[in-house]
This record gives sequence, structure tokens and C-alpha cells, in this order.
Amino acid sequence: MLGLLACTKQDEKQTIPVLQPEFLRAVDISAFPEIMLANPVFYNASGNEQDFLEILRESGVNAVRIKLWVDPASQHASFGEVKSFSETLRSSGFKIWITVHYSDTWADPGNQEIPARWAGLTFETLKDSVATYTEKVVRQIQPDYIQIGNEINPGLLLPLGSISQNLQQFQALLQTGVDAVRRTNENTQIVIHYAGFEHAEWFFEQTKSIDYDIIGLSYYPLWHGKSLGKLKQKMQYLTTTYDKEIVIAETAYPFTLGWNDWTNNIVGLPEQLILPDFPASEIGQRNYLQEIKSITQGIDGGIGFCYWGAELIAWKGPKATNASPWENQAVFDFNNRALPVLEVFEEE
Repeated sequence: MLGLLACTKQDEKQTIPVLQPEFLRAVDISAFPEIMLANPVFYNASGNEQDFLEILRESGVNAVRIKLWVDPASQHASFGEVKSFSETLRSSGFKIWITVHYSDTWADPGNQEIPARWAGLTFETLKDSVATYTEKVVRQIQPDYIQIGNEINPGLLLPLGSISQNLQQFQALLQTGVDAVRRTNENTQIVIHYAGFEHAEWFFEQTKSIDYDIIGLSYYPLWHGKSLGKLKQKMQYLTTTYDKEIVIAETAYPFTLGWNDWTNNIVGLPEQLILPDFPASEIGQRNYLQEIKSITQGIDGGIGFCYWGAELIAWKGPKATNASPWENQAVFDFNNRALPVLEVFEEE
């Protein structure tokens, strides 16, 4: 029997194959807890009623991105809601991707407002608050991926963290958030998120001293140009130059220029599209996302994509003026039936 345990020289030369991380096929469905209060019914591609999350999972979605606000005006995007939603998602088999806005409301290139509870703090006290808050998020939610800020083109926690006015303070706040993640859970991957790709090389030059893992880019043709070739070139440049993995952290595309409620849609004109390649149709939407997926897969260091607003149907009814500005870019049609774009999430 002992002879069966002996190793030969041939055995010693064998190496264990390195498993590659799973390609991220994510959706941002941050508004889903609010939408579900309206009890909408969803249908799969065959037209059969099915649970929303089951449709996503069976389509191949493997991660869910969720925004987190510090003290929002309602419970939506609050710590409690995000923690509970994350637990539901994890039990359903999804990886969790938290985008920490460090604000009470939307943080983006035009808005990076300090939360009310942190207003008037000294810079050193603000850093302590960022550290404590970030540790709490990582410890209690245990995300697989976390963003230190959302679309932080001008900085975060302005004006104290303004890149143009206080570069060193911006870098210190960013590193404070990163350090809080590292000491709380070394397995959580850290994303730094920039909107678009113009001037992205300048931005990531300012963050090259920061200890993070993944470059995240938003890409919407409406705001960031219609050249997918330039997008690919810039993504390859960034991942090579800064030796980071890269992900499309936000993208979306319309399946129609029509609307399903009375809330003004963000995309509704032909000139906002990439024509003639990707019309505002079910197949045009699918083909657009397939191209985004192919671009990311074709880049050394490309690790995936995330479709933003996948859940944003017109959930308040056809006459609501304060509901979804995005229902023509969701991944369900105006009858809440799964669209062909979900086919892109299939594992290959």
C-alpha cells in the first residue's frame, strides 16, 4: 500500500493548472428593491412568468452591482437596504459589487457632495470617517468587488477631495478607502471608476500611487463618443500602462426610442445612437452589448462588463412623470419580457 503513495519524477514535473477568474457578466440593478414594492410581474424570453433574479441568473449574469449612499432621503440605496439586498443576491448565487458613492445622493462627474453627517469636518477627521465607514461596508456586506467612489473624474468628497484644487488630499482620501478595504478583507477587489475614456490616462496617472486592483470605465455613446475602436485602444493602453485589470463598469443601449411612461427618457433621438451599426431595436441593443463584451474579452487584462439600469422598467405606471428615464434601455421590454440582450450574458 505504501508504494501507491510514492511519487515518481514524472509526477514531480506535473504542475497544477492556474484557474482563470470568471469573466464578469454583471448588471447594475440598484433600484430593484424599490421597483419590487410595486409588485411587477416579469417574463422570460419564452413569455412565461418567472422570478426576476432567476431570469438574470439563468441568462448567465454572475455579478450584481449596487449603489450605496450614506444617508439617503429614503431607505433606498441606504446601508440597511443594500446589506439586505446583497444577502438575497449572494444566496441566489451572484457575486456582489458595491459602488460606494460617499454621498447622500448621486455621485458622478458633476456631483461629488460630502454627506451631511460629514459636513464641516476637518480633513483629518473626514479621513477617519471614510476609513470607519468603508470598514463597516466591507465587514458587514463582504463584497467581492468595491468601488472607492463612483465616476470620480473631478475627485470625491468635494471640495476637500478635489483633484484640481487639492490633489494630495484627493489621493489621501482614495488611499484611506483602499487601506480600509485591505485591512478588513484582503479578498475584496478594489475598483477605481472613471466616466468615459477621454483624459482617462491623465486621471489614472494621478492615481498610480494608489494600491487598487481594477480600472473601471463608464461608456455611453451619448456622453463618451461613438468610436468603439477608440474605446478599445484606450482600454488596452490603460491596462498595459498601469498594470491593472480593466472592466466596463457601466454601459447601456436602447432597444427603442419610444417610451412607456411620461418621464422624460435620457436617450430618445437617432443622433444619440451609433448608426447604422446599432439601431434602437432589440437586435441593435443585443449587438451593441455583444460588441462591448467582445472588446473587453479581446484586451489583455479585460475582465468583464456591467450593464447599468437593467431593471429600470416604467414601474410606476404609464402616466408617471417621476419614474424611469431609462425604460427603453432596460433588459426587459415594455411588457416586462426578457429581451435578446440577455443572451450576451451567456457563459462561453
